[in-house]
Amino acid sequence: MHEIKCPKCGEIFQVDESGYAELLGQVRNEAFEEELHRRAKDLEARNEDKLKLAKSEQEKAFAQTISGKDKQISDKELEIQELKNQLAMSDSEKKLAVTEALHGKDEELAGKEAEIQKLKSQLVMNDSEKKLAVTEAIHGKDKELADKEAEIIKLKSQLVNQKNESELKEKSIEEAYKNQLKFKDEQIEQYKEFKARQSTKMVGESLEQHCQNQFNAIRMSAFPNAYFDKDNEVSASGSKGDFIFRDFDDGIEFISIMFEMKNEMETTATKHKNEDFFKELDKDRREKGCEYAVLVSLLESDNELYNNGIVDVSYKYPKMYVIRPQFFIPMITLLRNAAYNSTMYQKELAIVKNQQLDLYNFESNMQEFKDAFGKNYRLASEKFQKAIEEIDKTIATLEKVKKDLQSSENNLRLANNKAEDLSVKRLTKNAPSVKQMLDDIRKEQEAEE
Repeated sequence: MHEIKCPKCGEIFQVDESGYAELLGQVRNEAFEEELHRRAKDLEARNEDKLKLAKSEQEKAFAQTISGKDKQISDKELEIQELKNQLAMSDSEKKLAVTEALHGKDEELAGKEAEIQKLKSQLVMNDSEKKLAVTEAIHGKDKELADKEAEIIKLKSQLVNQKNESELKEKSIEEAYKNQLKFKDEQIEQYKEFKARQSTKMVGESLEQHCQNQFNAIRMSAFPNAYFDKDNEVSASGSKGDFIFRDFDDGIEFISIMFEMKNEMETTATKHKNEDFFKELDKDRREKGCEYAVLVSLLESDNELYNNGIVDVSYKYPKMYVIRPQFFIPMITLLRNAAYNSTMYQKELAIVKNQQLDLYNFESNMQEFKDAFGKNYRLASEKFQKAIEEIDKTIATLEKVKKDLQSSENNLRLANNKAEDLSVKRLTKNAPSVKQMLDDIRKEQEAEE
């Protein structure tokens, strides 16, 4: 609804979209006609100013030309006077020449006469040039004046043509406006007759057909992947909506809307309200798994709340809106784009989460590798330390064996020394019978030899 203030009484009244558009068209047409008349008057005034300016410029140029020609004439008169003076001087010189000729200067007299004749001819030529200059000046002024008059006549004819064209345009605009008004009146009458012929069921079906035609007109360009069709599946509670809209991205549904269309005859005795259908529409939305619910309604035509545009009634039922038929496509576009943008954000968020998960997995794998490596390093270090200890023990044992061997070697050396010091005499020192026996054996051997 739009508020309009009367410029005379100051009263403020409200009109709907169609009435406001009609008033705006009338105001525009009147403003256009006023602007057209104003511009025609301005053009006429400018043309008159141009004519006055051209006339003044012509008069000024003519006056300057006359003054210039007068100056030229005065200059010529001065020149003529100088020639007359020269001629007078020539006459005196002639008389002087005659006097001198009387004294026998015939040749100089002939020369003076030739000079006088030459001056006379020059004087005649100067008079002819003066007359010719004055004639040319007058002719030039007449020609320039004629050109200015022709230009004035041309400007006047242009002004007349412009006035005629503006009048023709005004008439054509007035005729077009009258034709438009006549066409609108005929449409209004046809619509009234159509409404009068319709039954209650036909009224609802005409609104549904209107919305379906609107959607199908832009389906392939605006919603190529969308599903939009009548809700023919009756739910368990025995109710169903009018239309269901679903849109998909890469095969994944990201928006769904349950539509309900409501209209009634103007002559219907029992008038319904939009609120009467909220509960049923919300139940249909939930049973059909739709995210949003939209009531496209022509009910309560005088209610300013619903005539102002899209009405959000989510304070009563979640994600529910009430619109007039002219907002049917904008509502779908608004909800669809909002859901699609949220899908884009969800995809980006999923990508970020996956990246963070990959980073977490990388850190986990790194920590697991560190733990396993640390464990293996610790076990290897322990075994290495144990091996070193065993080596140290083995070295100590070998050192002990070495010392034992070295001790055994010393004992063997002593035994060897003792063996080397062993003799029969020492052996038989305390055994005289053995000594006697050994002596006897040695003697027998010597005897045999």
